[in-house]
Amino acid sequence: MTDRENPLLAPSELPYELPPFDRIADDDFLPAFEAGMAEQAAEVAAIAACAEEPTFDNTIVALERSGELLSRVSAVFFNLTASHTNPALRRVQAEIAPRLAAHADAIHLDPALFARIDTLYRRRDSLDLDDESAWLLRRYHRDFRRAGADLQAAEQDRLRVLNERLSSASTRFQDNLHADTGELAVLVDDRAELAGLSDEAVAAAAEAAEARGEHGRYLLPLSLPTAQPVLASLENRTLRERVFHASTRRGHTGGEHDNTAVVAEIARLRAERAALLGYPHHAAYVLEEQTAGTVEAALELLHRLAPA
Repeated sequence: MTDRENPLLAPSELPYELPPFDRIADDDFLPAFEAGMAEQAAEVAAIAACAEEPTFDNTIVALERSGELLSRVSAVFFNLTASHTNPALRRVQAEIAPRLAAHADAIHLDPALFARIDTLYRRRDSLDLDDESAWLLRRYHRDFRRAGADLQAAEQDRLRVLNERLSSASTRFQDNLHADTGELAVLVDDRAELAGLSDEAVAAAAEAAEARGEHGRYLLPLSLPTAQPVLASLENRTLRERVFHASTRRGHTGGEHDNTAVVAEIARLRAERAALLGYPHHAAYVLEEQTAGTVEAALELLHRLAPA
């Protein structure tokens, strides 16, 4: 950091507090994350240590209001890494991801804090809460339980390790996918092969190739979904096949960005975490808070959808 003011440390003055991207530098993020985590840790510690009896306001509402800085920094950072990342941001993500996981665990596994939430949850029918507040209390209690708040100390220690390893593995997966998405972009030599694309799209492909030092050629970049938009327009069957295979090969080319081992590691860690938290498998853990609710309900929908 230089001695200039970090624009992430204060709310933006732009309409709707949109981020001032023109003033944000890559090296602003790490100190902003650190400041945000420290601020929320202090806020949560004060809630957990409150000498007053737990109330909805001094516990649930206070938690809702905590972490404003961290939420603001996270929103800007993860939108950038998902849409317009670069090597510097990926380095920050690799460093900060396990630290964010540890920060979340420190909150969810705080016994004094969970005791306050659990007390309110057990008294929920006598608190005279409106529907929205009652839902929020139930959600907090469920989130803390799903995060391991009611596990034994040794189990919580193992959960912290699993969450940190999962966070790091997920970041590696994203980095590899991003790298392959760039490297497997399809180069085309003959303008005629691009039949079906608009003049604007052809010009963009030429510009993309030029940016890579491929003068006189055309580059079809890959987007993150497997289905590539250009497939709807390209008339050349061979080129469509090249684009399709390039898209589906990402993450398992056998090279340095191969995700095969990473996926296996993520699956093992997720399975162990699910079992530790009392779920039969990771799918049950995930679907508990989704619309379907259960694996059986999701499969039933798929079985009805497939024939149609």
